[in-house]
Amino acid sequence: MNDLYQGFLEGLHHMELLEGIAVFFAVLSVIFQKNNNILVYPTGIISTGIYTYLMSREHFKLYADATLNAYYLIMSVYGWIYWAKKGPAEPATPIMRSSRGELSTAIFIALAGWGIFYFLLSRFSDSNVPVMDAFVSASACAGMWLLAKRKLENWILLNISNLVAIPLLFYKHLYLTALLTVFLFIIAIFGYLGWRRIVQQREISHS
Repeated sequence: MNDLYQGFLEGLHHMELLEGIAVFFAVLSVIFQKNNNILVYPTGIISTGIYTYLMSREHFKLYADATLNAYYLIMSVYGWIYWAKKGPAEPATPIMRSSRGELSTAIFIALAGWGIFYFLLSRFSDSNVPVMDAFVSASACAGMWLLAKRKLENWILLNISNLVAIPLLFYKHLYLTALLTVFLFIIAIFGYLGWRRIVQQREISHS
């Protein structure tokens, strides 16, 4: 425990300014996500853009995470457009449950992505955590796809990714980002409950 505490203090001491900025905007992004606010995307774009650079650096070697953040960046642009009103007569996309087809697609993205990421990491990189890095990225990709479509179940997949990412980030000495992920995990629980309440209220009003 003492070693972990000392490592945490050392990590804070050597923390780069960029990581601090990325964490700040990531916190803002997840708060906006929980509140169903479109500002989840511009704040997320800033955070993921920085993390794409940081994770790909030689010191961390979290190449799948770097790719994941680049994917987040692209999906954030897509989601921003998808969430926005397309015209005065067309409302913003509502929160809904995933259809069976959408859930099947999300699971396929997670499983296929895991296999692809692992293959690439184990064959073409010097990553020493290819299985965990690949799983975190693949499950988060699936969750982000559902988030962009404003589907309730996005929180479940994102939290599966967060749960595995926490020990991985501590292992890589990204202590502040690991604590951020703990925070994201907690927020995601409340986010899921809040979005489910909205969906249930809509289902009752249309019944």
